[in-house]
Amino acid sequence: MRKPVIAGNWKMYKTLSDSVDTALALKPLVANANHCEVIIAPVFTALKTVCDRLEGSNIKVAAQDCSTEKEEGAHTGEVAAFMLRDVGVRYVIVGHSERRQFYAETDEQVNRKVQAGLAAGLSVIMCVGETLAQREEGSAQDVVSRQLIGGLGGLTASDLDRIIVAYEPVWAIGTGRTATPEQAQEMHAFIRRVFADRHSQDAADALRILYGGSVKPDNIVGLMAQADIDGALVGGASLKADSFAQIVNYRV
Repeated sequence: MRKPVIAGNWKMYKTLSDSVDTALALKPLVANANHCEVIIAPVFTALKTVCDRLEGSNIKVAAQDCSTEKEEGAHTGEVAAFMLRDVGVRYVIVGHSERRQFYAETDEQVNRKVQAGLAAGLSVIMCVGETLAQREEGSAQDVVSRQLIGGLGGLTASDLDRIIVAYEPVWAIGTGRTATPEQAQEMHAFIRRVFADRHSQDAADALRILYGGSVKPDNIVGLMAQADIDGALVGGASLKADSFAQIVNYRV
C-alpha cells in the first residue's frame, strides 16, 4: 500500500520569521495526520531553523533544489545535497517546471541532481510535466516520458525506494486551472506504465506519484480518489497553515 504524500512548496516566499511562524502554526493542525507523510519546502535561508523547530513532529522538511555537484568545491551560489542533509533536510525537490522554464534546466541536469540527492541520503521528489502548447499538440505523454526517463536514468533498484515523482501540468501551476481528476489520473497511470517498462512492475506499483497544479482544499478529495494519484505537491495553498492543513487532512 502506497502511503500518500502531501508536500507544500513555498517557492520564494517567506522570510525566516514568517517561515517559522507558518511551520509552528501548521504543526498542531496536522499532528494527527497519520494517513500521509507531510512535507514542507521553505526557502534555503529558513531550512535549518525550521528543521530544528519541527524536530520530533510528523512534518518533514524538503529543500526546493540542490546542486548537481556531489562534493564541495568552487561552485559559487550552489548548495550541495549533503549540506542540506547536514541541517536536517530529508527531501529535495528537483526538476520543478519553474527551474526548467526560467533557469533552462535540462533533463541531464535534473538527473545529476537526482543522483546527488540520493548520494547524500535524501529522498528525491522529481517533477515532470507538459506545457499547454505541448498538451494541445498531442505531445504531452512524449514530453513526460522523456523527462521521466532522462531524469531517472542510471538508478539502481535500491535508489527507486527514495524516488517520488510529481506530475505538474505546467498550464495548471499558479493559474487557477487544474487538470480534472480524470486528466490527472490518465497521466499518472501513464507514468506508472513508463516506470514499469524501464524498471519493474513491482517498482512501479511502489512508486508514489504526486499531482501538482493549483491544488486546493476544494479539489484535493477528487484528486485523491483516483487510483494512481498518491498525494499532492501544493504551491500557493501551502503558504497558509490553515489551507494547507485542510489539504493534508483530506478525506476520500
